[in-house]
Amino acid sequence: MMTPDLSTAIKTTLTLFRDKSIQTRRETWQGMKVWDKPEMVTHELTGHTVVADMRGHTHLTYFQDEIKPDLPWADNHFDERVSGFPLNPPPSEKSWPYSEGVNDKFKDERGIFSHTYPERFWPKYAADASAPRHGIRYPYGDYADFIALLGREPYTRQAFFPIFFPEDTGNVSRVRTPCTLGYHILLTGDKVDLTYYIRSCDLLRHFRNDIYFAVRFLLETLKRLSGTSDMWHGVSPRTFRMHIASLHCFRNDFYTLFGGKS
Repeated sequence: MMTPDLSTAIKTTLTLFRDKSIQTRRETWQGMKVWDKPEMVTHELTGHTVVADMRGHTHLTYFQDEIKPDLPWADNHFDERVSGFPLNPPPSEKSWPYSEGVNDKFKDERGIFSHTYPERFWPKYAADASAPRHGIRYPYGDYADFIALLGREPYTRQAFFPIFFPEDTGNVSRVRTPCTLGYHILLTGDKVDLTYYIRSCDLLRHFRNDIYFAVRFLLETLKRLSGTSDMWHGVSPRTFRMHIASLHCFRNDFYTLFGGKS
């Protein structure tokens, strides 16, 4: 159901989660086995979609007030995503508000994460590749190529930017994989819609930040497109959609968010 703005969409989601989420167990969390850990039981809402009117706003401060992400960390991290460099680890990992000193557990012996979002934005030379990567037949694309596509074909339906890669399929290496699947941008007339697909989202730690990153993805894309084609002049954001396969929080986090015992 369309909500009039993102702040209303967030409040609606919180109420629905409080009233309709169910307790469940999952085998792993962030690549670690948690099935036998009572404290890792989660409250979960599946197949949830957030739909909100962005009302033509393009000013970042408006969305900061609406979404209330973890600032300044969220801005610092987003800047890393679009920096042009496949950073791993990204410097912002040291200031993530919920790191609780556990980030190093997710790194290998070299101090490298299994993936980072800057790597997925700029995969051609990630992991010190000496030549651009190729897929089955064609070269990898990156965020710059995504911008180039929209610049030459503003009304394309092909503008999907993936974060979940084939190397994540089946998790053959049994490591952490991205929660975000990808972003789709669609221009109709002078209005642009953003659809954000995510497989797994932590309600306490990531929900607001993930919404903010998606909005910033759209605003950054519009900024970069503003000089590429007359068709992008005067374009404004219309509809925000976020499809979440699993929206969840841990048992103790449910208490933090809503009070009372879970």
